[in-house]
Amino acid sequence: MPLYDGSLKALLELQAKDETLLALATGNSRRGVNAFLDKHNLRDTFFTTQCASECPSKPHPEMILQAMRDTGVEATQTIMIGDTSFDMQMAKAANVYAIGVNWGYHTHDVMQQAGADIIVDNFQQLTSHIFKHLKVDDNTL
Repeated sequence: MPLYDGSLKALLELQAKDETLLALATGNSRRGVNAFLDKHNLRDTFFTTQCASECPSKPHPEMILQAMRDTGVEATQTIMIGDTSFDMQMAKAANVYAIGVNWGYHTHDVMQQAGADIIVDNFQQLTSHIFKHLKVDDNTL
């Protein structure tokens, strides 16, 4: 259950913006999600968390749809970030923007074929692209 280098900084940058709400959609169980959040002191970071023990598994869109219901955010303002083709397929099934990351489980080509709108190489690119897509000023951090 380690964190990728740079992930905590990115989460804090995103959380600091009033225009962003963070949600977690994972294939892990509720028990695994809670253990991860507790281990890294991230319980207050995410507005809502969705997991496979409570929703149909990816690529079914229910995790994203439930997160949007919980947050009141429209699909046009929702972004799914993931490292697998299943994440990209789930995003497309929910009609949301899909950002693939070039670290983790699936390759660039596999995620692109699955519908990624863009694929980034590092956390700086990720946060910058999120802010750009959502039209959020990222110079105030």
